[in-house]
Amino acid sequence: MLRRVRRGILGGTFDPPHLAHLVAAETAYRQLGLDVVTLIPAGSPWQKAERPVSDPHHRLAMTELSIDGIDYVEVDAREVRRVGSTYTIDTIESFGGDDMVLIVGADAAAGVRTWHRAADLLTGVAFAIMPRPGVSVDEVDTAIGPVDITWLRTPELAIASTELRARVAGGDSIRFLVTDGVWRYVDAHRLYRGAD
Repeated sequence: MLRRVRRGILGGTFDPPHLAHLVAAETAYRQLGLDVVTLIPAGSPWQKAERPVSDPHHRLAMTELSIDGIDYVEVDAREVRRVGSTYTIDTIESFGGDDMVLIVGADAAAGVRTWHRAADLLTGVAFAIMPRPGVSVDEVDTAIGPVDITWLRTPELAIASTELRARVAGGDSIRFLVTDGVWRYVDAHRLYRGAD
């Protein structure tokens, strides 16, 4: 009989992926006894329609570089390959019989009721929440309601992709806020120059 995989799902735009993403993946893996953490770059993130997003192939490549050498974290390209807007609930359902834990930052969790088919998502998956500066436990509990939530034991890391893009656009370094592979990729492909 096949054993069900206990899988953490960490989705995002990953534009670029940064150390807070990896801290969330590592903490969830250890704290929740997961078999694997799957990072899923969004293909066409509908909630980011108001701003330009880097090409999916760049975001996928950077996400793959960010986990180099971590054997219990993988990157999955199913959303990048999907045509049209990508929704978390569709991705969760596409994994079939795995035991799923959705890993999200507290800022994202506070807005989960605005997500596509939020009611199905909230009743169908456990949540692992990473603390984020400026978002309280009460705010998240009120937004999500009585569902299966685990708060990850991590520091509140004030690293955001928006800030990293702005730093690059302003001529500042993002080294040590992203992995070395991601830093080199951003530089080699001249990403975020003049962005934001």
